[in-house]
Formats: sequence, C-alpha cells, structure tokens
Amino acid sequence: MNRLEGIYPSDRVTLREVGLRDGLQLAKALPSTDAKIEWLRREHAAGVRHYEIGSFLPAARFPQFADIEAMIRASEDMGLHSAGLTLNERGAEAALATDIREMVCVVSATEAHSQANMRRSRDAAVELVGKVAAMRDATAPGKIVNAGIAMALGCSLSGDVNPEEVVRLAGACLDAGADLVGVADTVGYAGPKAVGALCARMTRLCGDRPFIIHLHDTRGMGVANAAAALDNGARVIDASLGGLGGCPFAPGATGNVVFEDVVFLAESMGFATGIDLEKLKDARAIAEEAMPGEEFHGALHRAGPPKNATWQAVGAA
Repeated sequence: MNRLEGIYPSDRVTLREVGLRDGLQLAKALPSTDAKIEWLRREHAAGVRHYEIGSFLPAARFPQFADIEAMIRASEDMGLHSAGLTLNERGAEAALATDIREMVCVVSATEAHSQANMRRSRDAAVELVGKVAAMRDATAPGKIVNAGIAMALGCSLSGDVNPEEVVRLAGACLDAGADLVGVADTVGYAGPKAVGALCARMTRLCGDRPFIIHLHDTRGMGVANAAAALDNGARVIDASLGGLGGCPFAPGATGNVVFEDVVFLAESMGFATGIDLEKLKDARAIAEEAMPGEEFHGALHRAGPPKNATWQAVGAA
C-alpha cells in the first residue's frame, strides 16, 4: 500500500509548515485557537497544503497543543494534509482516534539525546516506530507514519554524528513500518557540505520514496543548507512561518529555517512550490498579531522579492 502517492508529488518541492508545532514549543505568547485557524486559513489561501499542527502531549504540561483536535477538524474542513507529533504509545493512541493524516515519531541519532528527549534508548525508539505502524495497520490503515531522525547532523549533547549511523537508523525505521523518514538538523549544527552529503545518502537509501529534511537556523545556515538539500535530492523541506521555534537543547537558537525564505529559494532554483509569496504576508500578519513579543525572522519579509523576477509562485495547484 503506497500511502504517499499523491501526498508528496515527485514533480515539485513540498514545503511542510511546522510553525504551529515546532514554532510553538518554546513560545512565550500563545495564539488562541481562533488565531491558529485563521493562520491556517490564510496559508491555505497562499497555497500551503502540508502542516505540522501540534503534538499529542498532555494538555496540562503543553497547553499550546491542547486544541489539537480543533486544529485537525479545521484542517480537514480545508482539505489540508495534517501531521502531529506522537512521542509515545499514549500519543499514538490519541492520534489514531482522530482524523490526523500523518503521525510523526522521533528517533534520536545519539543515545544522549534519546535519553534526554524521550527517556528511551535509540533501539527502543525504533521499536516504538514499529509499534505505532502496527497500531496504525490495525485501526487506521490510511494514516502515514513518519519517523524523523533528530540530531542527525550534529548533537548539542554529543557533538559530531556519524552519517552512516543516521542512514542505518533511517533504514531501520523503514524496515519497522514507517512510510516516510526524515533527517533533522535539530540544533542548527551543520553547514551545506554536511547537509548535502547526508541528503545524497538519504536519496540512495530511499530511492523513489521521498524523505524530509528538517532544518534550524541556529547559526545562520538554514537557507544555504536548504539549497544543498535540494541539490542532493531532497524534495520535502520543513520550515516555519517567520522562523518561529527552537529546541530546548540548543540555548540561544533562533528557530526553524524561515518558511517564506525557503519558498523564495525553491522557486529561484526552479522548483515549483505552488505557494504565493505575497499572500504569505497575510498569514504572517495574523501570527505576529497573535504572538506579541515573539521574534519573527526572514530576509524576504524585510526586502521583498526582486522586482520583475522572471518567476512567480502563482498559488495552489
């Protein structure tokens, strides 16, 4: 069963907007549910179709995701592809009871981060991917299981990471039943050379199956790293509106690579995204209004697209 068919087309770059999940995990000011839904609505009008919209975590500890069921309903009403983070069995059970379309599991590339983030070994995390896939097969066979390899390009706790080990873990997740795998520069550790080399390895591993590259801009390399990823076979990129987000294991991190800048990058490199840059300004406006005090980033937002550019994204396909 090819659950990815039609979801991640091979003839264009798919950009997953993760601002409503990764972008909110350390936010001080939280948008209301109505503001989040308007955020979705305005990005939908701009042509954005893929989102991480929250995490299946205890609402008492993570109030920013307490409304995930309302966000799923809104996503379904708009016909969007929704993904949610499922860090454990309880989260997977909760996700399976909803209409979320994609369940995101996490496997750390290093033992130190795996224990700090999930209190599991890496082998146990891969086993969890298999459990989630089996649960999906039994109760909701249409859902996608996505396994992301965190700290894949370097770890703030352990330092350098062997790319062969990352590829091994990604392959183990596919063997365990994941439909899709991703690699994350969780703390913005790497530069373009390392990102390009890992993406080339992932391209060989996955063949015709897409993989995700998740980038952070901690050290200002986000857009350069996205270009290297595109040059080496990546066709699905995570980014957040205004570069919101950050990782608790990367003090001083500036968040994810900026969604608007990655749209501009992809289009300027000749990859269609179906996203209208001008209309993205409306989505950013609602996020800025709903999150006063949060720091938003983006070179394109400051300077605008070049005058009389020979390409223009024209909106949803």
